[in-house]
Order: sequence, then structure tokens, then C-alpha cells
Amino acid sequence: MDVSTETVSRQKNELFETAPIPRALATMAVPTIVSQLITLIYNIADTWYIGQTKNPYMVAATSLCLTVFMVLVALSNLFGVGGGSLMSRLLGSRLEEEARRVASLSLVLAAGAAALYGLVCFVFMDRLLRLLGASDNTIGYARQYLTLVVGVGSLPTVLSNTMGTLLRNVGYSRQAAVGLGFGGVLNMALDPLFMFVLLPDGYQVLGAAIATMLSNVAALIYFVVVYRRVRDKTILELPRRIERVEPASLKGIFAVGVPSALSVFLFDLTNIILNRLTAGHGDLELAAVGIVLKVERLPLNVGIGIGLGMIPLVAYNYAAGNFDRMKGFFSAARLAGLAVAACSVALYRIFASQIIAAFIDNADTVYYGTKFLQARCFATPFMFLSFHMVYFMQAVGRGKISFCLAVIRQLALNIPILLLLDHFFGMDGIVWTQATADFLNVVASYIIYSRVIRKITAA
Repeated sequence: MDVSTETVSRQKNELFETAPIPRALATMAVPTIVSQLITLIYNIADTWYIGQTKNPYMVAATSLCLTVFMVLVALSNLFGVGGGSLMSRLLGSRLEEEARRVASLSLVLAAGAAALYGLVCFVFMDRLLRLLGASDNTIGYARQYLTLVVGVGSLPTVLSNTMGTLLRNVGYSRQAAVGLGFGGVLNMALDPLFMFVLLPDGYQVLGAAIATMLSNVAALIYFVVVYRRVRDKTILELPRRIERVEPASLKGIFAVGVPSALSVFLFDLTNIILNRLTAGHGDLELAAVGIVLKVERLPLNVGIGIGLGMIPLVAYNYAAGNFDRMKGFFSAARLAGLAVAACSVALYRIFASQIIAAFIDNADTVYYGTKFLQARCFATPFMFLSFHMVYFMQAVGRGKISFCLAVIRQLALNIPILLLLDHFFGMDGIVWTQATADFLNVVASYIIYSRVIRKITAA
């Protein structure tokens, strides 16, 4: 399907080129924030519902599965962020037909990668869970969750997230948010049905897994319907064949997509090490950390929504050569994210015990969780600034630099500091690692940014 330059330009010009920066950013970011929060809420809902069993081993098992699930996020980033960022830059350069082929190929590659990953996880499940630190108390529950959410559900999860990202990058942020939000709301509705009504006691983790898998299938169906409706208005359509793109475009998908995916892998690797070190201190500590890691995602998901909304705006104006507007979007997103982070630090310091107690009625787990959350919350503004910088580099096509930032953050700082502080201070060291590492990472990130922005504006 050929889409004329005039058709695409009419949809793009006002939002991407002329609308006031705060309004344009809000138009793209607010729906994305809402979908991110709904996605977070249904993830938290799983933990909350499982916590009502008062079984810390079930909570710990789902925490272990999070690291495996995050690989699906990495695959979505590989083709959604990689393909979507390139697509926005191609549209900014008025290369609509090549942008259409890139979007189609990104979906085909995402489907193939998701199917392969799901098969590998299913075949090697027990070995994988033991590697992640599963004990005899947790592996049975983890197996229930992983089989459906990743083994069966990898394809709808990756495709729905990739399709949503591509949709957002052509300006349909609201429709993308509705799709991801719809899946989250459905999951929250199905959780208690499967966990406490349809399945017998002891199978609450399996019930949560069924609810998550079905909600992702429903989200995929929604996006298929939306793609069919917008195919005459945008460059997006359901793939009918494997598209041939320009060599530079194929390289462009992976130049940003691979570093984006590897960034998630490195984040996942850090969580694997965090879980293994925490498991060495006890299953109750592991359960507490699992709750804290989900609770602290609230401000981070808002920040991620701001960053994802920023990407197509920055990418488009970068390709169009409007560098002042590009920098304006970067600064506005940073200010908004820091305001959210500052509020979260204050709230978590004051209400940490009440927040943890809402998830599980176990005095020891609540004690550990309160202590951990009050320490880790100080990392929130630095974590946002780290994500924000990576998103900017992805938007302007600096995939290698975005990966370099991830390597600095995780391999050079987070993991070594985690091991070091655990050795000398035990759990206290583990929970203060994130703030220490991300503060140092932000300093390094802005040194790199100053050099990149000078090169961009001097070009």
C-alpha cells in the first residue's frame, strides 16, 4: 500500500512540527503513561492477589519469573523501539513507503523471535528456574506461572507490545494506550476469577498465569482490529509477506533495537544477580524484595511513559533538522519526570510500611519490605534520568551510545557495586546499591550527552 506524502504530512505536521511543546508532549505521553500504569497495576495485582494467600513462597516464585518475563520486553524493544524509532525518522525525512516496509518487517521479526524464545523457555524451564535461584519451596509455583505466561504467552505478549509501540510512533498514542490498558484491566478482572473461584486452593499462581496469558491474547486481538482500521490512514498494516527493506534500514532497526533489547537484558541480569544474592539471605527477604521491585515501578513507569512519548517527537524533529524543538522536548520530558520522582520519594519514605502491608500479612516480610523500600526509593530520580537519556539516544539513532550507557549502568556500576556492598553490608548493601550506581551513572550520562548534542547541532 502506497501512502502519499500529503496524507501522512497532514496527520503529522501540527503535532510533530507546530504544536506547543508541552501540549505535544502531553498528547503523546499521557496516554502512554496511563497504559504503563495499567500494565503496572495488573502486575502489582498479581502480586497482591497472590499475597492474600499469606504464602511468601508463592510471592517469591512470581518474583523469580519476572526476570524471564522481562526478556519478552526486550524482544518487544528490539523490534518495537528499533523499528518505531527508525520509522519516525523516515517519516521526518518524508520516506513514507520505506517506513511502511520497516514497520511490516518489524512485526514479522518480532513474531519469529517470540515464538523461538517461548519454545526455549518451555524446553529448559527447570534448568532455567534453578539458575535463577528457585528453591524446592518455590520452583513448583514458578513452573506454573512460567509455562503459561512465557511458554504459551510469549507470542501475544511480544506482538501486542510491538504493535502498540509502532502505533504510538505514527501519532496514535491514545489507541496504543487503550490496547495495552485493555489487556491490563482484563487481567485484573480475571485474576480473582481464576485464582479463587475456578481453581482449587494451592493453584493461585497458576490462576494468575492463566489470567495474564488470556489478557495478552485479548490485547493482540485488539491491535489486529485497530491495524485493519487505520491501514488506509497510516503506513501501518498487517504483514502479508516478508518485506524487503533498504540495507541501511535493516541496519537501522538493529542499530537501535539491539542496544535497546540488550539494555533490558542487562537490567534483567542485574535482577537475576539481585534475586540470587537476596535468596542467599532467605526466602522471606526474597519475597520482600519482589514486592519492593514492583512497588517502585509506579514512578518509574510514569517516567517510562514520558520517555516513550518523547521518542517519536524527538526522532521526527531530529530527522527534520529542527534541533531547538528537539531539545525542547528533551527538556520538558526531563522536568516532568523529575517532578514525579521527587513526589514518589516523599510518599515512599512516609508510607512504606502501609504499602508493603497491603500486599502481604506476614510481619517479617513487611519489616524487610519497609526497610528495603525506604532505602531504594532514593534511587528513583536517578533511575529516571538514566532511562530518559537512553530514550533520547534511541530517538536520534545513537544505538551504540544507548547501549554504552546501559553497559556503564549495569556492568560497570550496578553489578559490581551490588556484589561489593552485599559482601560488606549484606542486605543493607543490596538495597542501597541502586541509588549509588544510578547517581554515578547520571554523571557519566550527562558528560556523554554534552558531546553528542554538540555534534548534532554542529552538523
